[in-house]
Amino acid sequence: MFRNHKKLWIIVLIVIVIGVGAAMSQKDKEKDVKPITDGQGQTADSNAAQKPEKSETKTSITEQVLFDVDGIKVTAKEYDYDSIWGEGVKLLVENNSEKDVTIGCEALIVNNYMISDLFSCSVAAGKKANDTLHFSSSDLKAAGIAPVGQIEVYFYFSNPSTYQIEKRLDPVTIKTSEFANMDTTPNDAGKELLNRDGVRIVGKYVDEKSFWGASVLLYIENNTGKKITVSCDDMSINGFMVTGYFLSTLYDKKMAIDNITLLSTELEKNGITSVDEVELKFRIRDKDSYDVLFETDPIKFSTK
Repeated sequence: MFRNHKKLWIIVLIVIVIGVGAAMSQKDKEKDVKPITDGQGQTADSNAAQKPEKSETKTSITEQVLFDVDGIKVTAKEYDYDSIWGEGVKLLVENNSEKDVTIGCEALIVNNYMISDLFSCSVAAGKKANDTLHFSSSDLKAAGIAPVGQIEVYFYFSNPSTYQIEKRLDPVTIKTSEFANMDTTPNDAGKELLNRDGVRIVGKYVDEKSFWGASVLLYIENNTGKKITVSCDDMSINGFMVTGYFLSTLYDKKMAIDNITLLSTELEKNGITSVDEVELKFRIRDKDSYDVLFETDPIKFSTK
C-alpha cells in the first residue's frame, strides 16, 4: 500500500512481522478470501488463469559494480536467501566522498512488477558498509514471482541528517542466473474493473482477515508512457461509506499487485461483518507532475 514510505526502522519491523505472519498462515488465508465477481458469481471478465506455483529455484548473480558516482560506489556481491528477511541482493557500499550519505531505493522492479523494498544504508565519509537490498516476500508471492530473473533498482542519495534527497541515479539492472526462465505473464486472473488510456485494473479477491481488518487485492498494469500513481475515492462497502487506504506507484510498462486496506475499526463502526458489495472511484495521476490524468465514474463489484 505505502510503497514509497520513509525507511523508518520501526515501520520496517512492522512490515517484517506482517510478512512473516502472512507467510505462516498463507494456507489458512487462502480459505478466507472471497473472489471478486460481477454480482452474478462470474469472474470471467479476465481470461487469464491463475499463475501456477513454481518449484523453488536457487538463484545467483555475478558480482558487479552497480554504480560509482560522486565517490559513492555500490557493488552487488551475491544473491541472498534469509529465513526472516526473504530474498535480496547483498551490497558492498563504499563512501569515498568527503561527506556522510544515506543510500535508498526509490523504486524496485522485479520481473517487471513493482515490489516493496527493505533498504536504507547510511555510510560515513571514507567508510564502507555491507548491507542487503531485500525484496518483500509477500509482494513476490502475490505476483507469482519464482524465480527472480531481473531486478531493476532506482537508487538515490540523501542527507542522513535532514533526510532530503540530494540525487536520484539512473536505474541499474541486475540479471540473475534465472533470467532465461523468468516468467512475466500477467497475474491478472479476476474481474476486470478498469481498462482505459493505458491503465488496467483487475479485482482479484477480498481478504476479510487481513492484518488491519480487510483488504481488496488488485492487479494493476501501466502502459500510459508515464509514471503514475493510482488511488481510490468515494469508497463504500455494503452501502456504507468507508476510507480505502490505497496508493500504488507504477512506472511505465510495469505491473503491480497491491491492496486497498480497510480498517477493522471502521468496518465494526458500520456493522460490516462481510464485504459483499463494493463501490469506488479510481484516480490516476502523473507521478512527476501530480496532474490528474483521469478519474473514473463509480465502479461497482461484488464478492457474491
